[in-house]
Amino acid sequence: MIMITQKIQRMSNPINISDNCLAYNGRPLTEQEKEDLQKLALPSISDLANKDNGGLLVFPPDLNTYGDEIGEQHIVQYWNNTLQTGNIMGFVGINDTRLRIHSRFATGDDDYFLHYMLQKVFSVNLFDLKHSSDSEDVFDFLIYLFPYFLKKALRLGLFKTYQRYSYNDANVRGTIDVVRHLRQNMPFAGRIAYNTREYSYDNDITELIRHTIEYIDSHPFGKGILENDNETIEDVEKIRLSTPSYQQRELRTIIGKNIRPLNHPYYTEYRPLQQICLRILLHEELKYGRKKDDIYGILFDGAWLWEEYLNTILCSCGFNHPRNKKGEGGIRVFKNSPLRFYPDFWRKDFVLDTKYKNYGEYSVQSKDYHQLIAYMYLLQMNRGGFVVPYANVPDANKKDLELVGYGGNIKVYGLTVGTQCVSYAEFVNYMNTEENKLINKIQNERILVRTSEMDIL
Repeated sequence: MIMITQKIQRMSNPINISDNCLAYNGRPLTEQEKEDLQKLALPSISDLANKDNGGLLVFPPDLNTYGDEIGEQHIVQYWNNTLQTGNIMGFVGINDTRLRIHSRFATGDDDYFLHYMLQKVFSVNLFDLKHSSDSEDVFDFLIYLFPYFLKKALRLGLFKTYQRYSYNDANVRGTIDVVRHLRQNMPFAGRIAYNTREYSYDNDITELIRHTIEYIDSHPFGKGILENDNETIEDVEKIRLSTPSYQQRELRTIIGKNIRPLNHPYYTEYRPLQQICLRILLHEELKYGRKKDDIYGILFDGAWLWEEYLNTILCSCGFNHPRNKKGEGGIRVFKNSPLRFYPDFWRKDFVLDTKYKNYGEYSVQSKDYHQLIAYMYLLQMNRGGFVVPYANVPDANKKDLELVGYGGNIKVYGLTVGTQCVSYAEFVNYMNTEENKLINKIQNERILVRTSEMDIL
């Protein structure tokens, strides 16, 4: 296995903290860590994404996709030795300082909830969450995500581009290379040296993907990731068949040719795949940094991840999941204007808003009520609710607030997250049970609404 060799610096123990944490009560921070945290806290996520921080990946990749002002958030807030976090989770570092942001439902080092949401959203199969070291978590996340981005890219078709080829035969179909012809074909024997530009599937991008596939295949549980489902198996085979010139020793050359981000009007899904491939192949640099004050790691917006996770559950209940960026599933606001609003989830009798906020400790904010009520009014619905995660079933889960004016009811639906599970398998079983409970609650509400409407008639 070819690796980019470098001097590995001695790393300090990571700073462990959870999302939506109002204060840090962990181990004492060194002066260097305090200085690094201040540098980490200053820029917004949008600033970091637009800056040339080659080692930092943020999900969702398009910060404007969901309209949640993700780009305006900060990874952390740090002042007067106080460390505060928001909805951002993952691993991030600067210089020798590493910050690990668990979900607030993590138990010790086992962040089952974050891994579970990633498994559901990215359709990956997680085998064993007992990592040998914290520094490996970043790399593990990256290879979990690879099949998801591979499938999205290949649904556009195999990437092809013009490649330059050199030939020396009698079938001239390009530009004659006079210098090479004189060097190779004198005395003349019927062959002519020439160069052509041809569309080819074997190019710098597909070669990068091929190198990543072979690298993952050598990982202890890499085969399971590459053979997770039939679509992944087929896509891996397509890449292998389309890259006959693959040579392992060319890794550094291929990486160098892909440092510049791909910018293609059609193959848009290949850019995040290219980034994932580079981070996997350069994961040593991703973990340990390359230059002073470089920010590196992988981050997930909890609000986005929570919403996409719930989509895997609520789609079975007939809910639409509007896509703001794609302009799909929005609701009209005015009769004479194209303006549209995009609720998180809605169907003909129900509208739901997802919140990753900690509603178990804090009441619903007024602006959240305003938003949901506006959706209900436009859709002419009398049933709405918030879906939030809880560590245990709260009283708010039983409240049913009645609206004045046109009427209607709003409820907070809590999905209980197992925090006492001793294994990931136990956690998965627990979450499956809680997901079914949530679906049943929503379906029962639908029955109650219809019964009420029949009584009125």
